[in-house]
Amino acid sequence: MIASGKTIACFGEIVMRLSVPQGERPLQSARFDSYVGGAEANVAVALSALGHPVAMIGAVPAGAVGDAVVDRMRSHGVDTANISRPAGRMGLYYHLPGGPMRPDEVVYDRADSAFATMSPAEWDWDRLLSGVGWLHVSGVTPALGQRSADATLAAVRAARAAGIGISFDGNWRGRLWERWHKDPAAILRPIVAEATVLFGNHRDASLLLGREFSGEGADRRRDAALAMLEAFPALEFIASTARHIVDPARHELAARIDGRDEHAQTATALIAPVIDRIGTGDAFAAGILDALFAKGTMAAVAQNGLAAAALAHGMRGDFAPLSRALLKGASPTAGDVTR
Repeated sequence: MIASGKTIACFGEIVMRLSVPQGERPLQSARFDSYVGGAEANVAVALSALGHPVAMIGAVPAGAVGDAVVDRMRSHGVDTANISRPAGRMGLYYHLPGGPMRPDEVVYDRADSAFATMSPAEWDWDRLLSGVGWLHVSGVTPALGQRSADATLAAVRAARAAGIGISFDGNWRGRLWERWHKDPAAILRPIVAEATVLFGNHRDASLLLGREFSGEGADRRRDAALAMLEAFPALEFIASTARHIVDPARHELAARIDGRDEHAQTATALIAPVIDRIGTGDAFAAGILDALFAKGTMAAVAQNGLAAAALAHGMRGDFAPLSRALLKGASPTAGDVTR
């Protein structure tokens, strides 16, 4: 059930990102670059920028920092009426940019945040989903702890019962899961069972289905997608990317989407220079949903997702407020300055 027109709701934690300047180690200089982000918030901002009515469901602490975060979301056209404001702390993460012979690193400081300590009973899903036509959630939220996992499951079950389409992005976060649960698949399977669209690849399928997928490249991804579509009958589409890191500043990226009867994969695009990788998967999800809502062909859906992800690599911060003109004009052979 892929339909648009009503509000798209995104449920999850909005966080603050503190980035070490490129080329430095933490506190080498007395500076962090700060951004507002979070997997679901990133999708909300990208979809709002593309003209969709979007509401954020979440919680940030009462006080000046929470006020600034809400204002930031509102500045991108996202409805913030359903962002709760309990007492507590803001969820944070530190981004440590990579360099020669070392990858980017993310260090989380999200334990006992205002969002993570919300009781599942505090989320009134009948009210929160009123007027909503689509719900987007991700695997980051259940990775925060049992309360957040229970709230995510309640959200998708309420949405399914109300006839609302659901997208779920696997967004594997091993460092969050290892804090509290040894079997993430047991938590994730009932959530995925309610989803209409899944963002995930063969690795996500291996986690959820408990088996490996042989073969290489597109064949392996197709086999994994078909296995997931069979295991979870409510799923209609599975979207994924394939990334090859040439070096820190140059990545190769392809996108695909799989349904039961058809699929499409883009050509591989060289993305250079990579300015900021964080949040690009969320831009991909927004691009896929945008094209699905427009009932584009499978090829057009995959290409729209690739364009959104590629463009996001050139934007600092978690948010990628992409315009329709930017998506339409995206080209792997961008030329001279437009004057």
